Amino acid sequence: MYDLQTVREDFPILSRKIYDRPLVYLDNAATTQKPLCVLDAMREEYLNVNANVHRGVHYLSQQATELHEAARETVCRFINARSASEVVFTRGTTESLNLVASSFVEAFMYEGDEVLVSVMEHHSNIVPWQLEAARRGIAVKVLPMNDKGELLADEIDDFLTERTRLVSIAHVSNVLGTVNPVEEIVKKAHARGIPVMVDGAQSTPHFKVDVQSMDCDFFAFSGHKMYGPTGIGVLYGKEEWLDRLPPYQGGGEMIQSVSFEKTTFEQLPFKFEAGTPDYVASHGLAVAIDYLQSLGLDAIAEHEKELTHYCMDQLRKLDGIALYGESENKDAVVSFNVGNIHHLDIGTLLDRLGIAVRTGHHCAQPLMDRLGIQGTVRASFGLYNTREEVDALVEGVRRVSAMF
Repeated sequence: MYDLQTVREDFPILSRKIYDRPLVYLDNAATTQKPLCVLDAMREEYLNVNANVHRGVHYLSQQATELHEAARETVCRFINARSASEVVFTRGTTESLNLVASSFVEAFMYEGDEVLVSVMEHHSNIVPWQLEAARRGIAVKVLPMNDKGELLADEIDDFLTERTRLVSIAHVSNVLGTVNPVEEIVKKAHARGIPVMVDGAQSTPHFKVDVQSMDCDFFAFSGHKMYGPTGIGVLYGKEEWLDRLPPYQGGGEMIQSVSFEKTTFEQLPFKFEAGTPDYVASHGLAVAIDYLQSLGLDAIAEHEKELTHYCMDQLRKLDGIALYGESENKDAVVSFNVGNIHHLDIGTLLDRLGIAVRTGHHCAQPLMDRLGIQGTVRASFGLYNTREEVDALVEGVRRVSAMF
């Protein structure tokens, strides 16, 4: 295990006080804090290497291009892609999912064709498909879950039909923390010749991801949820699929030649990267990845799993507690309610104690409908959180409960 107190020194914001109380930051599933090495690297690039990438012959442009493409190689190694050409930089998981929804439906789906998602998806893996359903008449089918918050993966064959063209599934639920059996889902889908998209927004910050071992066809994640900058994310796609997909946007960078009669598109991955990329953020993402790997993904996973189980055990001791997501394979997220107290009230009062949690439906309203609730309080853990912070949360919930 890494030295937790030394690590916390890399995140100065954690020493802040909120309402004269030490900050307890438990909203990591929404966004993580950034270590100094990431902030320093981005500041250094803006100060000394700021120039548009790829198109310039001058020294600064070449330096910036080298950093940007080195970041792509870092991402490639991080997820074990076959080639850096399979790594597309986007603005985040949401844009990655929208890219696949738009381009895949345009190329491979017709009216009446189906995409299979799950009941626990984030809105970013629901709404893009609904938009395509309205435009092109495709159907969105939903894989259900049991009361423990586990997908009925064993029954997926019952939901795959001759019209299913794609399965798009969350690796980890942002509400329940359930780690879904994506390898099993991929095997069953591939047995029918159906490609699989995996939303990895909640997995890449917490444990090792190997897209080749997973054998998924597409994989998406965001930088800001893994200690990197906002506004940068990744779409991984197998080369044979990315080659066949039409561009998502048009403009500079993604073309080989343009005339008023015809445009030819650039090779992968640039075909999907129209316009000036956030080349400073890509460098920041690479530094964040290096930081994660320096601590060790296995050590991070062990630490966060221990915190998750400890938090659930302590919360269970409180009267009226309702916990959501009881899967054996659970990671870094604890969602709960207390009696009839509104989740917003709990979150607001915890904030006055310096404790930052998320409240609401967490961009997963269909999941809330399945659970029969309007929303939850969500505590989500990062590599820098401590048992003492869990104790502060539990004591805060106890105090709030007593007030009501």
